[in-house]
Amino acid sequence: MSERENIADAPLAPEVKDVTSPPQQAEPDDRVMDEEDRLRPEFVRDVLDAVATGDVQTARELVEPLHPADVADLIELARADEREGLVAALGLIVDADVIAEMNEHVREALIDEMEPQRVADIAGQLETDDAVALIEDLEEDEQRAVLRAMEPDDRAAIEEALTYPEESAGRLMQRDLIAVPEHWTVGQVIDYLRSGEGLADDFWEVFVVSASHHPVGTCKLSNILRSARHRRVCDIMLREQTLIPVDMDQEDVALRFQKYALVSAAVVDDSGRLVGMITVDDVVHIIQEEASEDVLLLSGAGEGDINEPVRESYKARVRWLIANLLTALLASTVIRIFEDSIERLAILAALMPIVAGVGGNAGTQTLAVTVRALATNQLTRSNRWRQVWREIRVAMLNGLTVATLIGIAVSLILQSPQLGAVIAAAMLFNILIAGFAGVLVPLTMERLRADPAVASSIFVTMVTDSMGFLIFLGLATAVGLTG
Repeated sequence: MSERENIADAPLAPEVKDVTSPPQQAEPDDRVMDEEDRLRPEFVRDVLDAVATGDVQTARELVEPLHPADVADLIELARADEREGLVAALGLIVDADVIAEMNEHVREALIDEMEPQRVADIAGQLETDDAVALIEDLEEDEQRAVLRAMEPDDRAAIEEALTYPEESAGRLMQRDLIAVPEHWTVGQVIDYLRSGEGLADDFWEVFVVSASHHPVGTCKLSNILRSARHRRVCDIMLREQTLIPVDMDQEDVALRFQKYALVSAAVVDDSGRLVGMITVDDVVHIIQEEASEDVLLLSGAGEGDINEPVRESYKARVRWLIANLLTALLASTVIRIFEDSIERLAILAALMPIVAGVGGNAGTQTLAVTVRALATNQLTRSNRWRQVWREIRVAMLNGLTVATLIGIAVSLILQSPQLGAVIAAAMLFNILIAGFAGVLVPLTMERLRADPAVASSIFVTMVTDSMGFLIFLGLATAVGLTG
């Protein structure tokens, strides 16, 4: 039997629900994890060597104590051609929880090798949001095959989630929640929770709904447990709550959780009916994803995932390098205009990259601060011109400091106070321009409803390079340094 068949046919670990004695994960010893909680290379090699030699029992004994997230890390650390054999050898250890923790590129490659029924079984054991993440990247025909193999209730929930926009609250939310009518007593709620029939496994608060299933309040579990059984829910619930529209972007969802220190929040549809909830553990992943995404977009590195296929990485990066090439040609055109001046005073060719380089770094600093402020809602229409003025003042102080230093250094080293003054003036003006560009470019892109992180760095670099060369060579020519 081939490795691919092993993966497709390997039995799925059954979902075990034991509310009285939840299973405890054994703590791996120091031979497995290093001081930063990463799998040691020696341990990874021991497991892979055991699989390679056919010693499946040893491989399973080594991996058994690991947390599902660490098992996912182990699979990701293996080479692409080793992963199929590793997953097949581990069998039941690679359960739904492990699949949910995997890097999306690694998970997608493994899922592609599985039969639709096995994928459906895995999805059925996951929370709705994790199941959606598992299925949404499949090809359309594969999605249909997996959905047909699922239980009707699970299929309906996932099909509904797939109708919402990508990276929206509708894709992120869980359908399993606890909702009770406002006329119930605390005793009725407790009896309902203890019944355990088809209820959510993990929750931190109970949502209180009206007869039309509109959320009217929430009750923390602590309030329920501390209240007398005869008290009505409407008397102890918190009426003020943060409601998340189903089509809200996941980045805005994360900002609401951060701003209001939420543990969970109700998700409502266009009519205001309760359709799901989002919990903070899901938001933590979103915050990390969005922060990484902005940094990578600024650099033009695409997703920046080391597990991303080479062809996809190539396509994501090369277009920005080509764009950068075009902007570099603009800067070279400026240099060509002053070709005669450079020929007459060759030292200009050595000094002009300094002006452009420092200006570019200054612009990147301002750009990073501005993009972050936009992403975290610190910078809005209410204070944008105050932020522009702030960055201009910072650029002025930076420009004066750096210009003074470079001016004195050039004057002393090259024995030319005039050249020192020219490069100092060029440096000051270029850093000021960099400050303007670093804040105005992302603001302009936001105004145009484009992601401020996308391509902003290319435009800022173009401005600082071109203007740096133009100002420095233009001043040198104007004051007669090139004779």
